[in-house]
Amino acid sequence: MAVDTLPAAATTPRQHQRAAKKPRNKEALTAWLFILPSLIGFLIFTAGPVLAAGVISLLNWNLFSSPTWAGLKNFARLGPDPTFWSALGNTAYFTFVSVPVTIVVSLALALLLNEGVRRIAVFRSLLLLPYATITVAVAFVWIWLYIPRDGLVNAVLGLVGIDGPQWLISDNWAMPALIAMSVWKSFGFGMVVFLAGLQAIPQQLYEAAKVDGSNAWQTFRSVTLPMLSPALFFVVVTSVIGSFQVFDQALIMTNGGPGSRTTTLVMYIYRTGFENYDQGYAAAQSLVLFGFIVVITAAQFLLQRRLVHYDN
Repeated sequence: MAVDTLPAAATTPRQHQRAAKKPRNKEALTAWLFILPSLIGFLIFTAGPVLAAGVISLLNWNLFSSPTWAGLKNFARLGPDPTFWSALGNTAYFTFVSVPVTIVVSLALALLLNEGVRRIAVFRSLLLLPYATITVAVAFVWIWLYIPRDGLVNAVLGLVGIDGPQWLISDNWAMPALIAMSVWKSFGFGMVVFLAGLQAIPQQLYEAAKVDGSNAWQTFRSVTLPMLSPALFFVVVTSVIGSFQVFDQALIMTNGGPGSRTTTLVMYIYRTGFENYDQGYAAAQSLVLFGFIVVITAAQFLLQRRLVHYDN
């Protein structure tokens, strides 16, 4: 069929090949034009800063004087720095608690909305509202909720006879309070992704499971979960990356305290670079954080070959 569409002048094999390449070249050019804006944005806002951080990490620079060569000294400072490791531990704690809780809440709400809830668009919009609200506004609301004496959280706990803690200034409760706020802020995104995935699952699979006599849990485990695994993988990857970069809510709600209980790695990088004006050391910390995220994301992509089911 392709030969029929070739120009009449294309009589030799080479002319046929050239004529056949023209539509493919046009399609390739169109594809490049579509991705060009994203590619330019990636080079300017992602690749460029990473490259600049790599150069700055090799310098001693306080922003006000000329930089001097430091070599790998900034990376060597990371080992004996207890604040760096404490911030990394706090970030890991935040990530490995907040991400599973957010996914469970998101998936539960998506399953509920998918079960024929009336006015689903209204509920979906309302539940997505926290995600669409800026973090600063949400953080100030949750600060009020956590006020020890007059806050809503302790007032509700008081109704059932529980004396609530001083959430944001408690060594034990400051991080869980921060995680609760972050889960409330983030679950809407996962819920929308899961809901789209649930609505794409063919109903014939559920009918076949019903014919086989599967109960609700067996159907969820054998049909829903495998078919939803691509959406689940996407939400896990994006949530882990976002959680490792947590900053604004911790800065506003606790300022890293009490002590350094809620000081995250991005907050420590910010303080090193813009409060202590140690740009080289801050760049070295940011590259280490970048390396952690790359390694964890690569591990997730390796695991997806076993755990994620693609219906081809």
